[in-house]
Amino acid sequence: MEREFHINQNGCSIPCLLYAHDHQETKRVILYGHGFGGHKGNRAAARFAEHVLSKQKGVAVLCFDWPCHGEDARKKLLLGDCETYLDCVIDHVDARFPEAKKQVYTTSFGGYLLLKYLSEHGNPFEKLALRCPAIPMYDVLMRAIILPEEQAKLDKGKDVSVGFDRKIRISPDFLESLRENDLRQRDFTPYADELIILHGTKDEIVPFAEVEGFAGKNHIPFFPIQNADHRFSDPGTMREAIGLIAEFLED
Repeated sequence: MEREFHINQNGCSIPCLLYAHDHQETKRVILYGHGFGGHKGNRAAARFAEHVLSKQKGVAVLCFDWPCHGEDARKKLLLGDCETYLDCVIDHVDARFPEAKKQVYTTSFGGYLLLKYLSEHGNPFEKLALRCPAIPMYDVLMRAIILPEEQAKLDKGKDVSVGFDRKIRISPDFLESLRENDLRQRDFTPYADELIILHGTKDEIVPFAEVEGFAGKNHIPFFPIQNADHRFSDPGTMREAIGLIAEFLED
């Protein structure tokens, strides 16, 4: 069963989608954070929710839109707003499911945001699974997402709209905030026991070697998924990823 709703808190109205059988019996809540330009209702999230709900009772998957993504009403992306949204979602889960374990599964830009949150606020989750996390997010935007004509506007101090499913408005200040918050310079070894990272060997957006090196430096278990691209568009690679993540979160 799935239900859409909004979390209205701290001046935010966060679009959410909850997959669950029986809300009263929920013992484990998995937050799902999508990537840059994505949305809470994407097929990858739905497939994951279908898998875990078909295998287990007492589990719920809570998907939400980051600021300026999906059905969210904000117009300009700011890192501070992303942190606020994650705080609000965590608070909502704590209030609605006070006895449930909190876990998280994020992809790409969502992985970057989650790791940034951990390094600045500590870990509120029992377990965390990251698929193709955009560790070098500044470099990813500059190399693989922002077009030359968009870069020319940014160089002149203008905002531009970039991305995939939904165009996201970003500013030169947003890019500078990404450059200043380089996760490769931070220590994540205190969280290594609760983390896993999966990454496709043919990722065309986030370099495989970059993320593999990050995982090794921080002693985070790393699972290469052979021949998977950034979106895991081949159904076989997505099945493999979902199986590994669900097994890790269930243990």
